Amino acid sequence: MNDEEFEKLVAEALSSLPAEFVKKLDNVSVTFADSPTEHQLRKMSLRPGTLLFGLYEGVPAIRRGNYTGVLPDKITIFKYSILRVSSTPEEVKAQVRATVIHEIGHYFGLSDAELK
Repeated sequence: MNDEEFEKLVAEALSSLPAEFVKKLDNVSVTFADSPTEHQLRKMSLRPGTLLFGLYEGVPAIRRGNYTGVLPDKITIFKYSILRVSSTPEEVKAQVRATVIHEIGHYFGLSDAELK
């Protein structure tokens, strides 16, 4: 799957979210990368080669006080991890959507345990 196709799936996942959630997304960008960087893996206390589907980096919405003049929070969806566990285009699409939803849950302050 090329980058344009994958980026389209990420955009479709975002556009499929209920409007009440999308309206509450503030100062956050959603992007994709082939794989997590070594820095991202270290920050998450993960070993190199670990499959990471997505990563939220920022200050969760529930912890924001005076939150002005800061760079946007970032959600990154990792293409190669998702492709490694997906056998069909439909599985890729479903995993991208699930990952986008999961990472947006972190944006809203939910833990991994709460998101399961």
